[in-house]
Amino acid sequence: MFIRSERLFLRPSWPEDWPEILAAISDEAIVRHLALAPWPYTIDDAMAFARLPQDDRFPHFLITLPTGAGSRIIGCIGLTSRDGDVELGYWIAREYWGQGYASEAVQAVIGLAQALGHREVRASHFADNPASARVLEKVGFVWTGEQARRFSIARGAAAPSLAYVRNLGDGCEIANNSMLRAA
Repeated sequence: MFIRSERLFLRPSWPEDWPEILAAISDEAIVRHLALAPWPYTIDDAMAFARLPQDDRFPHFLITLPTGAGSRIIGCIGLTSRDGDVELGYWIAREYWGQGYASEAVQAVIGLAQALGHREVRASHFADNPASARVLEKVGFVWTGEQARRFSIARGAAAPSLAYVRNLGDGCEIANNSMLRAA
């Protein structure tokens, strides 16, 4: 499955993507804000991630930025099932922070989640990552009022985390005119 948004192309990873994935995520400032990524992030971690199988109901994508010279991997985004809920996770390489790419990718995946029939999507961020709160709120997520401790592999400990939800309703309208294409 592929998603095209205004500036981005979201696609599955392929085994040969591991060097570019490693280059984009090898930054402790990124990894410490993720629950499931280790620090340091190694070649083996990037290779394993690039080979992860897709789930039709909970897909994950590399976020790429098309240019005249090809597409660069600038992050990752995906849906997972956590405690029976649909959960969104994402990261963006540091050099692309503050340019609206995270919000654009999240909005595109929300459109896909709606098309897949999910009625709501949850997301959370560590309390020391207010930029992620701004991304979620910008695309319609609402803080649930829940604060819990969530384990971070990179930190090696649990840290305060804030929970958000976005209700998708009953329809299957694609948000932001994103175009979905089956692989």
